Amino acid sequence: MRVVIAGSSGLIGTALVSSLRGDGHDVVRLVRRATAGPDESRWDPQKDRLDTAILADADAVVNLCGVGIGDKRWTGAYKQLIRDSRIAATDVLAEAVAEARVPAFVSASAVGYYGDTGNTVVDESSPSGIGFLADTCRDWEAAAAPAVASNVRTVLIRSGIVLSPRGGLLGKLRRLYSIGLGGRLGDGRQYLSWISLEDEVDAIKFLLTRDDVDGPVDLTGPAPVTNAEFNSAVARTLHRPAPWIVPGFALNALVGEFAREGILAGQRAIPTVLEACGFSFRHNTIGEALDACLVR
Repeated sequence: MRVVIAGSSGLIGTALVSSLRGDGHDVVRLVRRATAGPDESRWDPQKDRLDTAILADADAVVNLCGVGIGDKRWTGAYKQLIRDSRIAATDVLAEAVAEARVPAFVSASAVGYYGDTGNTVVDESSPSGIGFLADTCRDWEAAAAPAVASNVRTVLIRSGIVLSPRGGLLGKLRRLYSIGLGGRLGDGRQYLSWISLEDEVDAIKFLLTRDDVDGPVDLTGPAPVTNAEFNSAVARTLHRPAPWIVPGFALNALVGEFAREGILAGQRAIPTVLEACGFSFRHNTIGEALDACLVR
């Protein structure tokens, strides 16, 4: 295949590019800086600039754009950047794939779409929740409408927390746990829908080839866990104590609104569509995923 990828420099994008090229596929990376080789093409989604000629022979376009949700405190300006970096990029790409008649468009979203689900199990058939993240994800997915309207097979990948030894959540937490500072956040009952980086990449590649799948697809492991269970699993994997409890009020004081929506709230999302299609996970439990990330 010839696959064009936007957002290829992030955790998921870097791994996806490497895996696709390892399988012998032709990958073109959309970049916002000066190009560094023939496998790159410059674009500027904020100015609605994309040379659609680069998509002429593409079999698929993958959109992984978006600044980190928890990278900075949620000021009004940063919340706007979170939205713009996702919605504007998706809108430009959706219009371009529609014009170029690209067969498939795989566009990122997140399980934040469901809002705080508490103990309720949700999947792709569940409605959107409430809150900033749910609103952002809903508008993010809606921005792909031009592709859908042009009969481009459009897959909206609602990713959970991606676990990797090289970055993401575990990259931030590993050192804390290694020196005995790990612990439960809030009451620990909020759910975490996780997926290993290997399974995330495998699932995207799987969806690129499944002509019978479109619409939202949860990219999460089969068994979401509570924050307390996650804390215990990390501590057990690293053979380190994790006795601390960080109260909710302390997290609210430290990081503000993000604590309420991104840390103390959670989603118990399951990958119904992937499992129905026969996708085989490498890591079915949080223990297997953490062992792969932190030990092997």
